[in-house]
Amino acid sequence: MTYPVPGGPVDRELEINKSRFIAWLRPVRSRAEGQAVLEAARARYPDATHHCHAWLIGAPNSGHGAMNDDGEPSGTAGKPIFNVIQHKGVGDVMVVVIRYFGGVKLGAGGLVRAYAGAAEAVLSAMEVIEQVPECTVTLVLDFAHEQPLRHWCDQHDGQLDEIDYGERVRVRLTLPEARVAELDAFCAAQGMDRG
Repeated sequence: MTYPVPGGPVDRELEINKSRFIAWLRPVRSRAEGQAVLEAARARYPDATHHCHAWLIGAPNSGHGAMNDDGEPSGTAGKPIFNVIQHKGVGDVMVVVIRYFGGVKLGAGGLVRAYAGAAEAVLSAMEVIEQVPECTVTLVLDFAHEQPLRHWCDQHDGQLDEIDYGERVRVRLTLPEARVAELDAFCAAQGMDRG
């Protein structure tokens, strides 16, 4: 199953009642990638008042999400950002909204509108591509089977990630989930073992 994901990063900036909102959209495929994006935002804007965020990893309707208000009143930042992500129907995405307080209090409703508006600005500007779910497989094979496996990977969207040579060859590869059954049939015909 494919699903829509961002094609790349997008940045937008808004000013609302003298507060500056800088919105970052980044493609992320894991919690660790999301944490790295958040750390990058904090490093880039260390003097900002808030670094609020939300992410959705995996397919839009079945992924794992997280959100954080980073000191704003509960439910006024992370949740509105997350709601806009869900409304856009994309997965593997993170939005960080960096706020510089401008001296005018927005109130709870104003904060919700501001954070949702910042999220809407970056999500509306993103290019969407289709993500093909992938998996990683480890194989153990004889040296003679390495070249046929490389050829199979070239023909079936597989990518060799790691090769270790010992008494036999141990290969870690990434391929589309939809190709796993084909790989299993190829391996059985060649006498290769799943590691």
